[in-house]
Amino acid sequence: MEKTEKKQKRARPRFDFTSWTREQKHAFALFAAALCAVLLVVATIAFFIVLRGPEKVMVPDVRSMDLADALVKLQERELYPRVTLRFTDNPQDKNTVLEQSPEAGSIVKAGRRVKLTVSKGAVLDKIENYVGKDLETVKLQLQSAFSTTKALITIREPAAYRHDDAPAGTILEQKPLPGEQVSGPTILELIVSLGPESAKAKVPSFVGLSIAEAVAAAEQAPFTVDFSLRQARPGEAQGQAVEQQPKADAEAKVSERVKVVVSAPAPAPGMISGLYVYKLQEYPYPVPVKLEALKPSGQRSLVASLKHPGGNFSVPFVLPEGSTLVLSALDREVSRSEVKKQ
Repeated sequence: MEKTEKKQKRARPRFDFTSWTREQKHAFALFAAALCAVLLVVATIAFFIVLRGPEKVMVPDVRSMDLADALVKLQERELYPRVTLRFTDNPQDKNTVLEQSPEAGSIVKAGRRVKLTVSKGAVLDKIENYVGKDLETVKLQLQSAFSTTKALITIREPAAYRHDDAPAGTILEQKPLPGEQVSGPTILELIVSLGPESAKAKVPSFVGLSIAEAVAAAEQAPFTVDFSLRQARPGEAQGQAVEQQPKADAEAKVSERVKVVVSAPAPAPGMISGLYVYKLQEYPYPVPVKLEALKPSGQRSLVASLKHPGGNFSVPFVLPEGSTLVLSALDREVSRSEVKKQ
């Protein structure tokens, strides 16, 4: 009997809601509703805090500021930089902020990255030593250095020339002097060699050479060679140099021109022979000139490459019909013409 009573006591619920009064049940319901309301409010507040994310800030204007000062300014707003460097035409711009994105005054969230374009300064911040270098080489060097920015250093044209033992085209003097700082656009004044005034050399022999050999000899000669073309006369071989003036082995000034006459080669199927003639601008000293042929097959071949002072330029050739002759001076194309039958 006692054991049965104990089991009944154990099975009895801890809280017997059925025994609560109406007032107690009403109070409990109010408490549960209030607790649910509080939990709902807390959850809503937490949701909007997470949804809102970082605080919004205004992007400061850091253009024209030194990079170090700009970084401090951004850090004060909890903004982070992404830096891109580029050259400018002003050496004094080095480490200065040139552009920014987003723009100043934009409202963004804290933690946003701001793109900054910062100057690396000028490509050249001081004058180099150009004495002893070839003028055309220096021109190409400066052109390459300022290909993406405004030219900070330009050469005064025309340069001053004088005769000197140095090879023609060699820079003898410069102003400003090497090592001077560049603070803005600078004009480089140069004195350039015309070569020895009375330099002489022996005239090479051209007579008896084939057209290709005669052109090769002209490339190696210290003289400017003017070619002419005519039909072979009785007793003359076709496609050879048959006359020259001055004569071979004569002493002549290197500033003189050697005249060479070549005879027309024998006709060949699909081939055209002729004399390429073009009037170049006058140069103060011989400059690199190149004649190339673009053949119908697409192949590019060199016809002649030599130093020439300008004026009348002439070279004999034998090429497939439909070829194109391309003339360049100082590595710049000046003429292009198709080879056709006369």
